[in-house]
Amino acid sequence: MNNTKRRMDLVLLPIVLLAAFLNGYGIWNDQYANSYYTTAVGSMLSNFHNFFYASLDSAGSVTVDKPPVVFWIQTAFAYVFGLHGWSVILPQVLAGIGSVLLIYFMVKPTYGLAAARISALTLATVPVVAAVSRTNNIDSMLVFTLLLGSWFLFKGIKQGSTWRILVAFGLIGVAFNMKMLQAYMILPAFYLFYLLAFQAKWRRKIILLIGSTAVLAVVSLSWAVTVDSIPEDERPYIGSSETNSVMELAFGYNGLARLTGQQNTAGNAGMPNGMGQGNNRGNRGNLSSGPNQTDSGVPGAGQDVNALDNDNMNGSNGLNTMGGMNGPNGNFPNGQMPNDMEMPNGRDFGGGMGGMFGTGEKGPLRLFQTELSGQASWLLPVVLLGCIAIFAGLRRRNITNKHKEALFWLAWLLPVAAFFSVAGFFHQYYLIMLAPPIAALTGAGFVAMWKSYRDRDGWQAWLLPVSVLLTTLFGWYIMQVYNDTIGAGWSISELIAGILITVILVGMLHRTHQWKQGFIIAGFMAMLIGPIYWAFTPITYGGNSMIPAAGPTGSNGMFGGAGMSMPMGKGAGDTEMPAIGGRGGMGNRNEEVDTATLNYLKEHNTGETYLFATTDYNQAAPYIIDERAAVITLGGFSGSDPVYTTEELEQLVKSGQLKYFMVGGMGGRGGNSDISDWIKEHGTEIPTSEWKTGTDSQSTDNGDTGNRAGFGFGGQTTLYEVKL
Repeated sequence: MNNTKRRMDLVLLPIVLLAAFLNGYGIWNDQYANSYYTTAVGSMLSNFHNFFYASLDSAGSVTVDKPPVVFWIQTAFAYVFGLHGWSVILPQVLAGIGSVLLIYFMVKPTYGLAAARISALTLATVPVVAAVSRTNNIDSMLVFTLLLGSWFLFKGIKQGSTWRILVAFGLIGVAFNMKMLQAYMILPAFYLFYLLAFQAKWRRKIILLIGSTAVLAVVSLSWAVTVDSIPEDERPYIGSSETNSVMELAFGYNGLARLTGQQNTAGNAGMPNGMGQGNNRGNRGNLSSGPNQTDSGVPGAGQDVNALDNDNMNGSNGLNTMGGMNGPNGNFPNGQMPNDMEMPNGRDFGGGMGGMFGTGEKGPLRLFQTELSGQASWLLPVVLLGCIAIFAGLRRRNITNKHKEALFWLAWLLPVAAFFSVAGFFHQYYLIMLAPPIAALTGAGFVAMWKSYRDRDGWQAWLLPVSVLLTTLFGWYIMQVYNDTIGAGWSISELIAGILITVILVGMLHRTHQWKQGFIIAGFMAMLIGPIYWAFTPITYGGNSMIPAAGPTGSNGMFGGAGMSMPMGKGAGDTEMPAIGGRGGMGNRNEEVDTATLNYLKEHNTGETYLFATTDYNQAAPYIIDERAAVITLGGFSGSDPVYTTEELEQLVKSGQLKYFMVGGMGGRGGNSDISDWIKEHGTEIPTSEWKTGTDSQSTDNGDTGNRAGFGFGGQTTLYEVKL
C-alpha cells in the first residue's frame, strides 16, 4: 500500500479534473450538438445497414462525409444512454481526458515527473482541445487514437516488442477510418522515430517496418475497399464524393482538396461567392427495389473555389424556394453577399476557403496571425526555445532517448504546422492536431531550460527568462485584439506578470535563493494566463458545436468567429437575417420539431414508410433525433449529392413508401434541378396554414412561384404532397 501511495501523483488528479470540467461542463445543454453527425447516429440506431455505412438518413440512401468509426462509438453510447446531445458528446469528452493521461505517461519515463505534469496541464488547457472535446466532432477521438498509437510505438520500441509496434501502426489505420488522410499527418514521426530508436539488426528492422506498413494499409483501407466493392445499388451514396467512392472521398474531398482548396460541388454547395453551385455531376441510375438501391453517378471535375461563377448560385436552374445562403428568394442582390463579401471587422471574405473560415493568410507565420493564434499557438515560443535547450548538448555519438523522443514530437509538429500554413481549406478546430506535440515539447523543453537555469549553464541559462518574456508578450498580442470584448485586464495582466517575473529571474540568475523555484513555477503559470482563459471561453461565452473554436467570438458561426447579419430583400437593410452563430453555428441551427408539422404528417400518413423527404438535412434532424421518425434526405450535407433520380423518387411514391416532400431551408444549397422540377411538377403544395406553426392563409408569398411557403432560417420552406 505504501509503495502504491508513493507511485501516485496527486498533482495529476486536479489536472485531470480540470480537463474533465473544460471538456464536459454544460454538455447537457447542447440539445443536438453537431446535428449533421447526431442525425447520422439517430439513423444508425435503426438498423445494421445504416450503422455499418454511417448513413445520414433513415432510408440509408446517403452517408455522412467521414468514415464510420467515431460514429460507431457514438451510436454505442446513444444505444446505452439514449440519443441526446450529451450522449454523443460524451465519447469525445472521455477522449480528451484520455489524451491528457496519455501525454503524461508518455513524457514521464524519459523527461521526468515535472515535465509530465507540465505536458498534461498544457494539453488540458490548449484552447482548441477544450473547444473540440465538448462537441461530437471527430477530432478529439482522432487525437486520442493517434496518441494511443504513439504510446504503443514508444512501448514497443523500448521493449523490442514486435506486436506493440504492429498495434501502433494498426491504430493509425483505425484513425484513418475516423478522418481519413488527416490521420496520416503523424506518419513522418512514426517512421523517423522507428528508424532512429528501434534497436535491432537492419534486416529485422526493415522487415518489421514493411509488415507494420502493410498492417497500416490493410486496416486503413478495410472499410473503404469493402464499401467500394459493394454494388452501388445495394449501398448508400457516399456523401460529398464526386464519384460515389470512399477512396475518392478519402484522397479527394477529405484529402488533397484540403491542401489545394479545390472542392467538389457537394462540398461547396450553399457557400458564398459561387461556391454553392448546383449539382453538375449528373444523376444516378434506376431504382430497382427500394430506397437503398441506387446506381452510380457521373463524375464531374473538382472546382477551384476561387474560380466558380455565380450562375447556378443565383438559382436559375435550382429550386429557388430552397433559399439557403442566397436569401429568401434564392439570391442576394447581384448574386453577392452584403458588404461586397467583406466580413465584420474588415476581414475579407473572398480570399478562398482558408480566409473564409477565419484561418488567416497563407504563409510561414499563419499560425501566429490573429485568426489562428488563439487556438493552439500560445506556447510556441516555449517550444522553440525548449527545443534549443534539449538539443544544445547533442553530440553525434551521444543521441539519448530525450533527443529521439523530442525528434518524434518535432516530426509530428513541423509537418502539421507546415500543412496548416499553406492549406486552402480547413477549419480552426483542425489545429487540435498541433496540441499533443506542443504539450509534450512544452513539458520537456521547459524542464530542460529549468535545469540549464538552475545550473547556470552559460548562454543556455538565459533561455528560461527569455521564454517567459516572449511567451507572455505573445499572449498579450493574442488577447489585446479582443480588449473591447473581454476587457484589457487579462492581456495587461499577462504582460505585466511576464515582465516582472522575467526581471526577477534575470536578477536571480547568479544567486541562490529559496524562492527561486517558486518564481520559475510562477513564470510558467503566467504563460498559461491566456490559454486557460481561452480554454474557458466555450463555457463562458458559449460554444459552437458545428464548427467549434475557442475565444470570445468562437460561438459566432463558421466565419472565423466573426458573427454577421445578412440583409435580405431587394435592398440592403430591407430585411435582416439573424446573425449566424450561437450554439449550433452555421448550418446547425438547432431547429426543433414543429408539433403542427409532425401532427399533420402523421395524421395524413396512409401507411407510407417515410414521414417525408427533405432537401435540407437540418429539417430532418429533429424528427430523426427526437421522434425517431423515418425521414429521407435527398441530397446529403450540401443538398447537392445526386442521391436520387426522378425515376427513383417516382418508384418510391408509386410503391407507397413516400408522398410528402419538404423543400427549402438552408440545406438545399444548389440542389438538383431535375429533382426540384419533378417535385414541383407532380406535387401539390400544402398551404402552410395547415401544417406549420404560426402561419395562416396570408403566409409569405415566395415571389417566383406564387406559392405560399413557410419562412425558415435559410429561406422559405414548402411542403408538397406527391401522388402518382
